[in-house]
Amino acid sequence: MSARYPIYLVFLFISCSHPDDLAKDFVFVGDYSQGLEGPAVNKQGDLFFVNPQRNGTIGKVSPDGTFELYVDSLPNGSVANGIRFSKDGTMFLADYINHNILFIDPAGREVVIFAHDSTMNQPNDIAISGNGTLFASDPNWSEGTGNLWRIDNQGQIVLLESNMGTTNGVEVAPGDSLLYVNESVQRKIWVYNLSPDGEVSSKRLHYEFPDHGLDGMRTDVKGNLYVARYGKGVIAVVSPNGQLLREIKLTGQKPTNITFGGKDGKTCYVTCQDRGYLETFRVEYPGRSWNLNR
Repeated sequence: MSARYPIYLVFLFISCSHPDDLAKDFVFVGDYSQGLEGPAVNKQGDLFFVNPQRNGTIGKVSPDGTFELYVDSLPNGSVANGIRFSKDGTMFLADYINHNILFIDPAGREVVIFAHDSTMNQPNDIAISGNGTLFASDPNWSEGTGNLWRIDNQGQIVLLESNMGTTNGVEVAPGDSLLYVNESVQRKIWVYNLSPDGEVSSKRLHYEFPDHGLDGMRTDVKGNLYVARYGKGVIAVVSPNGQLLREIKLTGQKPTNITFGGKDGKTCYVTCQDRGYLETFRVEYPGRSWNLNR
């Protein structure tokens, strides 16, 4: 009896522990990390993110872990935040300095203004639907307010809602029927019904956190939201019905955004503002955007 007791304890520990509850370092991208944000993976499996080494740059990490500066300096003093890829491989960037949505053609790496609106506070995070429609959060940090915008395939910008909290993370659900946006300071995630032509309706509270901040977020193919919890150092996983499923612990305390990649779309990559490493962990389901662009 006594000889079996320790074996029982070990078995209980293994069966109750989730294998993905801890992240690990993926690659070091430089001492400057205050602007690290906006990770996104293209069809080839390359990971892109903004502002390694200094503001205004775009970094690239190949599947073997090799890091390089993909864009050394965006034109006209632009600084990007969010990145998304369309199905044809075009990279879209939220330029929060010059109130632009930029795009980069992968063939020549030319940076072009796709959409501009001077009334934007600062386009921050962006999401993309299956038909290429973009959605942008637009916080005003000093006032604690924010907006939500839609950008269509021709670069036309439409204000969907104003006078929100500090809008930050934004994402489309699988099937393009729902749109999520969070408010960093207010710590709330809102969800809207999303029509095929990009209109939003029936806004309701999806989840509210009691502390710390919120930043970027992405969905997997099952509709679970992976939310960067700025200041807490975790990625929170929230189910489609608004239940907190679990938290993945990071080394960095200030995660800014997350994306899915790897050969099967089940590898998550996280940018953090307080350290120069990109962090990674594995999950059960592929990311929605990764699956969409295959």
